[in-house]
Amino acid sequence: MKTAAEPSRTVSTPLKIGAFRRFASAGLISATGTAMAPLALAYSVIEQGGGAGSLGLVLATNTVPTIVFLLMGGLFADRLSRSRLLFLGNVLAAGAQGALAVTVATGHATTMSVAACGFVSGTAASFTVPAAQGAVAQIVPEEHLQQANALLRLPSNAVKVLGPVVGGFVVAASGAAWALAWDAFTFAVAAVLLLGLRLEAPPATPDGVMADLRAGWAGFRSRTWLWSYTAAGTVLVAAWLAGFQLLGPLVAARQYVGARDWGLIQAAFASGLLAGTLVCLRWKPYRLLMVAVVTGGALALPLTAMACGVPLLLVLVAALLAGIGLDVAIVAWNTAFQQHVPRAEQGRMSAFNGVGERLAIPLGYLVTALAAHSWSSRGILLACAGTIALATVLNLCVPDVYRVNRLTPSRRSRASDDDREAAQA
Repeated sequence: MKTAAEPSRTVSTPLKIGAFRRFASAGLISATGTAMAPLALAYSVIEQGGGAGSLGLVLATNTVPTIVFLLMGGLFADRLSRSRLLFLGNVLAAGAQGALAVTVATGHATTMSVAACGFVSGTAASFTVPAAQGAVAQIVPEEHLQQANALLRLPSNAVKVLGPVVGGFVVAASGAAWALAWDAFTFAVAAVLLLGLRLEAPPATPDGVMADLRAGWAGFRSRTWLWSYTAAGTVLVAAWLAGFQLLGPLVAARQYVGARDWGLIQAAFASGLLAGTLVCLRWKPYRLLMVAVVTGGALALPLTAMACGVPLLLVLVAALLAGIGLDVAIVAWNTAFQQHVPRAEQGRMSAFNGVGERLAIPLGYLVTALAAHSWSSRGILLACAGTIALATVLNLCVPDVYRVNRLTPSRRSRASDDDREAAQA
């Protein structure tokens, strides 16, 4: 199949590929709005008189569609043009955020209207996420995939550091509607840029939708490295969200100077993500999946540090190292996935992987809420850190982790043949 990457086989960097520059620009522009959206969404609920229950409903309606429709999004990403799916998904998100901005600005927003817009935005994300994973492999030659993955994360990680601060000023000065309007505008601009990609659809299959879904599940099960990493990742993400996002602010309030120090810890983690991207631009490990597993385990560090009550400086160092480890893990994982999964299956494989990790969000919060009645916050933090360490060690016991390594173009062809034979078996 002809792809956007084929005419550019001799390039020295993905930035010399026009389609990649367009794809990266769309992601960067959209990220500036996405970084402001959570704060604006929270205050849009608060401004119309909603409390914790209303905000929880809004967040749930945004998250649930990404779980329910993600498999459908992965299926479409393997049957239709991925650039067209990305375009339509961004148009849908722009419409939802634009409608939300108008209702908030005019004073007609209600909890249900905000939740409805969040549901539409979450639905759009369930189609764009699998399509984006496969689009990168279509645009960029395989020898530049790691560099491309790092370059895509570099500006978005920088935005994560500055976006919430800028969003806070915008919301404080002008209200939530303006931040939501900016988010809608960035989705619209990204849609226009993505429309110009014009990536060809994967080869048509004679089978129906359900047959393709069953074949995708069979392919997922046949790749031990893929489902074992997904299972370990689900546990790891659940423990991290419960320990850092849920309990972190509470522990910071009791042991340190509250919001100020918690802000510093979050800034250290975000700075680590940015530093991890820079590491990936220089370091190209051979054992991609093993590196992804090991570096992901660094998330246990800040949880352990806070649980032990060490000085703030050590917590900041631990958060920085966790951010570096997580970003290296993400880039290494994306590269391994794109090299070892045939392009025609990447949408479905990405969706199966994504469903597991998204289920971790309610799982982590639910388990923590139940444990909070019997355990102290420090005890739960240590349990979360131990869970991350255990998931990492168990994943490293899977032999296939050491077989999913960086491929040269010739070895990529042989690996694809092996994958097809395993799926048929």
